[in-house]
Amino acid sequence: MSKITVVSLGPGSRDHLTLGALNALEKAEKVVLRTEKCDAAAYIREKGISFDTLDHLHESCDDFEELAELAAAAVLKAGEACDVCYAVLDASRDESVRYLLEKAPDAVLLPGLPLSAPFLSRLPQEKVEIQTASALQVTGMQNPLLLLELDSRMLAGECKLQLLSWYDMDLPVFFFPPSESGTRQCISIPLCDMDRQKAYDHTAALLIPSQPLDGKKRYDFYDLVQVMALLRGENGCPWDREQTHETLRKYLIEEAYETAAAIDDEDWLNVADELGDVLLQVVFQANIGSQYGTFELSDITTAICKKMISRHRHIFGSDHCETAQDVVDNWEKIKKEERGFKTQSDVLNGVSRGLAPLMRAGKVQKKARDVGFDWDDPLEALEKVHEEADEVKDAIREKDPAHLEEELGDLFFACVNVSRLCGVEAETALQQATEKFIKRFTAMENAILLDGKSLKDLTLSEMDVYWNSSKQGLQ
Repeated sequence: MSKITVVSLGPGSRDHLTLGALNALEKAEKVVLRTEKCDAAAYIREKGISFDTLDHLHESCDDFEELAELAAAAVLKAGEACDVCYAVLDASRDESVRYLLEKAPDAVLLPGLPLSAPFLSRLPQEKVEIQTASALQVTGMQNPLLLLELDSRMLAGECKLQLLSWYDMDLPVFFFPPSESGTRQCISIPLCDMDRQKAYDHTAALLIPSQPLDGKKRYDFYDLVQVMALLRGENGCPWDREQTHETLRKYLIEEAYETAAAIDDEDWLNVADELGDVLLQVVFQANIGSQYGTFELSDITTAICKKMISRHRHIFGSDHCETAQDVVDNWEKIKKEERGFKTQSDVLNGVSRGLAPLMRAGKVQKKARDVGFDWDDPLEALEKVHEEADEVKDAIREKDPAHLEEELGDLFFACVNVSRLCGVEAETALQQATEKFIKRFTAMENAILLDGKSLKDLTLSEMDVYWNSSKQGLQ
């Protein structure tokens, strides 16, 4: 394979062509231009440099991915006979260059002016970093946002549909019409008109200027980070500024439980809302951590990404897992290796004390089962419940609070064992029992009120009559 050199012509104007690129073009045995529809191509011709172009591929391709693949293949084909200099507008963004490097990793890339340069130079009023993206690959909605290569009305329409879910249709934006000479014009238009302009080509672009946070219809993760930074900033919210890692602990637990309840109710809009509350707690903690030097948001994302990569060696390594259970078993094996557990007691002690008690009990019991320390039949475990209940009776008669607390704990632990062996989540079962009690109590009280009576005026025996009636009515 001959030498392949890739150069960037820049945003289109001959003034944007670097000396390094021009020198490579002059020395090349063969020059191939991705497109000659720019002022830089005209200048190259004026310099007496002959070249082939790949403009003809546009007509034969169904989409841009196919175009990029065919362009890379054409350059590779030309490189079989002689040294080739392949010229694109911006090698850092050109998809054909990416395909080319996959097949010819030894190709040389020379630096050049990026496509965004002439647009950014006209926007000195923007005080924050502008996100740039090809109109073919709009992946984020942070503003200000510069969309490059709006080369067709259809593409502009597709981008508009995405943008309208984030911004109002009459939002003022800046459109840069096509310019082969490199001279940039800029016109202000409403967002809804971005696909109604006179002309489009690879030099056209659109800028969404900075927007206030309360001016958007939708928000992404980085908007949340910005909101939190404002709330805890110098002129932010007094309550938010006073919070610490410790004061927020209870809210994270509460939000997690509320999310679980929304999932149980299959209320998916509420699930999204509650997950937002959980995410807020993560960002809140990260902001506090950054302020006090305990940790930063990138520490959180780094930790979880490293963990997921490490624990999925069947994806990122050489381990092999056929089933979901294989994955669980492998996960536990890797976790033991990472934490240096030598005994099963280490494993039991490794179950977090921060879990809800019923959940922690179930996890500890499962890990004891891994080494055979468990009942085979839930009925056998149920006998232990009766045994523990008798011991609770004795402790009540003894009137020893400490002993009673211990025996009640044993009873709860035994009940979790039965639940686990029956394949029932103890947390879920208890939650359902609580909800059932509330419904029956409500039905009982409503019946009492309909009879013109009050709960406080009835004896327990009288309430039992209504209670039994409410149980039958709710069955």
